[in-house]
Amino acid sequence: MFIFVIAFLGLFLLELIYFKIADHFNIIDKPNERSSHSILTIRGGGVIFPLALVLGIFIDQPHQYLLAIGIFAIASISFLDDILTLNNKLRIGIHFISVLFILTQIFLNQNMLISSPFSLVSFILILTSFVIIIGIINAYNFMDGINGMTVLYSLVTLISFWFIQHQLNIPLLNENILLLLLASLVVFGFFNLRKKAKTFAGDVGSISMALLFCFLLITLMVETANLKWILLLGIYGLDAVATITCRIIRKENIFEAHRSHFYQYLANELKWNHLLISIVYSVIQLMLNLTLIYFSIYIAIPIFIFIILLYITLRLKLEGFRKLFSSKMISSD
Repeated sequence: MFIFVIAFLGLFLLELIYFKIADHFNIIDKPNERSSHSILTIRGGGVIFPLALVLGIFIDQPHQYLLAIGIFAIASISFLDDILTLNNKLRIGIHFISVLFILTQIFLNQNMLISSPFSLVSFILILTSFVIIIGIINAYNFMDGINGMTVLYSLVTLISFWFIQHQLNIPLLNENILLLLLASLVVFGFFNLRKKAKTFAGDVGSISMALLFCFLLITLMVETANLKWILLLGIYGLDAVATITCRIIRKENIFEAHRSHFYQYLANELKWNHLLISIVYSVIQLMLNLTLIYFSIYIAIPIFIFIILLYITLRLKLEGFRKLFSSKMISSD
């Protein structure tokens, strides 16, 4: 508790200092036709997420230095991308290198690279992990669009990993590092969980947090030899995959910015309260996580299928078939 209080106070001060810097250098999110907000808001408040993680690792678990380097690299390029328009090749290249650092750390922790670095199994595992990580990073970043979404969902996910670590006695990350991360989310939440947010996480916050969760997720799946843990990010995955599918059917460029996610439709078209939407997404994920932890996968999967069917039904009912799938629809983007 003492570590959490100290971390909270220190990160709170750092966040305030960042606000001064952001205001001076005009690191401001200006609303446009794709935005779900209507006022000028400081961008990049999630910078305290990677700072907390990197600091915690070098103080408490220095042997996880590759994780720290990977997070620092992707956070740095994401922060620059928040304030500048970077070349896509440069950004993707740093993402690739960061993911490689993360995977190397995981495999070193598991002694996998030493025993069989060039085996077919290792190649398939590395390739699969790359696909999973890139998918999660993009989904997490795309879902960071309304007040409260990233911080509440991240709190649910972080606490779930923490609880699983204790329940299964699997060393994912030292508890002091988890406390630092928890403190960073609480500090950010103080400024973001509002009707009119003081700051947004930005790419630096959402992408670095996503990469950390990828590290924890893949470590957990390797340690338990169980793929069911991918459902710890199931709700984000559902909205992301469904939206990409709809955009492909509409023959849209899936790499272009948009506001086609279901949560964005609820916020922008139906004018639902942002915090309410964020709470609903996070609570549903929490319920799914509790099922994964306490019950069999044979119970978790039917529940997730029910969530999928409910999601599809609601999207079709609220948005309509034509809006979701017609390439000739009138867009509000």
